[in-house]
Amino acid sequence: MYSFQSAHGNAPARPHVQRAFQRVAVSLEGRLMLPSQDEYVCVTVDMSPGDVRFICAARPLPGERIIAYIDHIGRIEGSVVKTTEDGFVITITATDRKREKLAAQLTWIANKHELGLPEDRRHDRLTPRKTMTKLDLEDGRSYPCRIIDLSLSGAAVNVEIRPALGSVVRLGSMRGRVVRHFLEGVAIEFTTLQSREALTEFL
Repeated sequence: MYSFQSAHGNAPARPHVQRAFQRVAVSLEGRLMLPSQDEYVCVTVDMSPGDVRFICAARPLPGERIIAYIDHIGRIEGSVVKTTEDGFVITITATDRKREKLAAQLTWIANKHELGLPEDRRHDRLTPRKTMTKLDLEDGRSYPCRIIDLSLSGAAVNVEIRPALGSVVRLGSMRGRVVRHFLEGVAIEFTTLQSREALTEFL
């Protein structure tokens, strides 16, 4: 089992000690934005609560700030510290609380791969044209939300609330359940596999 431990215990994470975290191999798709506002598709090669290495067509300069949205992780940001033949490495800028949460997410992902558990990302991500919709709870409450990520089997949404894991919700016309919390919102697994036609209101 993987577990992320800092060699510096509970000391505040600082740039020069961030490599105290051991990176583990995790291949996660995402997209990132450069200071120029240009967006690129990216894939993580390995990652820790302190830094991450990407494969990406972007060629930022050392020191440039990067904002990335990564499947199963959510939003991270940081500065480029190294370029590679097919991408680059960034150190992650985060509070201690965010870093602890990231460590827990990475531990779960790494252990899931090690144990051969089913991969959550079973279907290709779709690019929604309409991202603003609403998230309805079983008790009748409704909250505006923004779709970050969408596939035939689920979605990640930016929303101000965090319904309990397992909660039944409705995203637009689609029923599902909350399967994960992250910094910006929640991940939802649809009750039934959707067709592209069923998602036309977003596409």
